[in-house]
Amino acid sequence: MTVVVFGASGQIGHFLLPRLRARGEPVIAVSRRPHAGGDRDGVQWFEGSLPDLVPGLPPAAAIISFGPLLPFARWLAAAAPPNAPRIVATSSMSAQSKAASQVPAEREIARQLKQGETELAAACATLGCGWTVLRPTLIYGAARDKSLTPLAHRAMRARLFPLPAGRGLRQPVHADDIALAAVAAIDHPADRVLMLGGGERLRSAEMFARVRRSLPVATLPVPLPAWLLRMVRHAVPRLRGPLTRLEADLVADNGEVERLLGVHPRPFRPDAGCWRS
Repeated sequence: MTVVVFGASGQIGHFLLPRLRARGEPVIAVSRRPHAGGDRDGVQWFEGSLPDLVPGLPPAAAIISFGPLLPFARWLAAAAPPNAPRIVATSSMSAQSKAASQVPAEREIARQLKQGETELAAACATLGCGWTVLRPTLIYGAARDKSLTPLAHRAMRARLFPLPAGRGLRQPVHADDIALAAVAAIDHPADRVLMLGGGERLRSAEMFARVRRSLPVATLPVPLPAWLLRMVRHAVPRLRGPLTRLEADLVADNGEVERLLGVHPRPFRPDAGCWRS
C-alpha cells in the first residue's frame, strides 16, 4: 500500500513516517521545503504545496494530509485520483473554539476549517473514497507546535515561567497519538469528523505548571493573576482571543475515536524531550 503524506515534515509527520515504515508501507512524502535527508528508508520525498503546486504523484492506496484542510480538499477534488484512495486529514478544534471569537481573524479561521471539512467530505463522496477527518485539541510532543513549545523555549532562555490564571479545562494531545489515529483511519475509515483530545482533562493553570516542571532547567514561576490578564486583554487586541479562552473549556469527547479507531490517547505527562527540536 503506497501512502502519500502531505505535511510529512511537520510535528505529526515526525511520528507518522516511522509508524508507516514499521508496517512496510512505501511512503511518498510531500513537503513545502526540500528534505535534507533525501530519499531513504522507504520514504520518497517530493517538494510541493497545496493546492496548486503539487507535483505529479503515482497512484496511492491512501492519502494523508496534515496541511491546510481547505486547500487539500480542493486539490483532491481537482486531482480526482481514479483508484478511490482512503483519505485522512487533520482539522482543528479551532473550528469550534474560535467560531464565536471576539476577534474577526479567529472567526475566519473557524469558518475556513469548517468549510474545509465540508468540501473534503463532498469530494470523497464524489470520488467514492473512505475518509476520516481528525479534529485534535492542543498538540504537543515534537517541539514543533506554536503554543506550548514557544512558551517553554522563552522560559528556558529567560529562566522565568509565566503561569497565567485560568479555570478552563484543557486536553493536550500528543502528536504521536494523532499519528496512531491516522494509521488506524487508513484501515478503518470513519466517514466523519472525529474529535481527538488527550487522555486527560486538566485546568489550564495546571497544564502550564506541568510544562514548567518538565523543563530541563530551573525557572522562576511568575503568577499572572486574573485581574492582570483582564487588563492585558483590553490593552492588547491580538491577545484578546487567547486570554479570553483561558476561562473556557477546550476539550474533546474521545468516545468515537476510541470506538471506531481503537485509539486511547495518553494523559498529559510531558518531559524535556517534548520541547527539544
